[in-house]
Formats: sequence, structure tokens, C-alpha cells
Amino acid sequence: MRPLLLLADLIDRMNEACGRVLPWAVLAAVLLAVGNALARKFDSGSNALLEAQWYLVSAVFLLGAGRVLKLDEHVRIDLITSRLGPRGRLWADIAGLLTMVLPVALLMLWLSWPWFVASWTSHEVSASAGGLPLWPARLLVPVGFALLAAQAVALLIRRIAALSERPE
Repeated sequence: MRPLLLLADLIDRMNEACGRVLPWAVLAAVLLAVGNALARKFDSGSNALLEAQWYLVSAVFLLGAGRVLKLDEHVRIDLITSRLGPRGRLWADIAGLLTMVLPVALLMLWLSWPWFVASWTSHEVSASAGGLPLWPARLLVPVGFALLAAQAVALLIRRIAALSERPE
């Protein structure tokens, strides 16, 4: 179990590192929004700046999902789990990770990777005048879901380890 716990630690550190960078992306998105709003007030502005703004906001949501799961700050319905004991909650977490989080994250990863590759190989660019290349935004989707799936695996490892440490 020790090697698996070391893997879980590595995944945690990866999502934590991502989480430390994302507040800067929020600040950059806000500054871009303000700058673009001011520029448009003077009949200027840029579609590229608008797109960079939504790239940053997308990065925050997609790349931050794994950390949110790690911190247990995600939306959950505690109606049932609040009535369970500690072992019951561990089993409920394992069931949720195996039936909801991992399948959806892996499906989205599988579906979004070809979408990114097609954008990358075709040098797809936004249809907006002066728009940005689309591959960076498309890459955020598989990377975000990979981070989420990895964090789900780390949580599974930790929940199973916690179950194995306690007597029946």
C-alpha cells in the first residue's frame, strides 16, 4: 500500500501546484476584462484579449477541479452520508468516485483528446477577427479531466487505505 500512497502524494502535490498558479490566472482575467472594457469605451479593444480572458477563466475551472476534489470542496449531497458512520462514509466516497467521478472524467478525457489533436494539427484559429489559436483552449479540457481523474485515483487510494487500517 505504501507505493500507492506515495503515488497519491505525488498526485496531491501536482494538483496543489496547479492550484497555486490559478489565482494568478483569475487576476490576469480580471485585469484583461478591465483593460478591454476601458479600451472599448474608447472604440478600441481586441477580440484576442476577450478570448485570452475566457481562456484564463476556462483554465481556472478546468485545471482547478482536481484540487477542489482533493480539498473536498466539491458539491455533494450529504443527506445520506451524514447518517453514516466513518466507514460508511468511506464506502460512499469510494462508490461515488468509482461510479461518477472517474467514469465521467475518463470519458471526457477520451472524447476531448481527439478534439484537441484535430485543432492542433489543423492550426485551428478562432473565427473572430484577430482571434487566437484554439488549440490552447482545447488542450485545457483533456488536461483538466486528466488532473481530475488522477485526483480521484489518489482519493480512492486514501479511502481504501483508511478502510484497511480499521478493524471490522
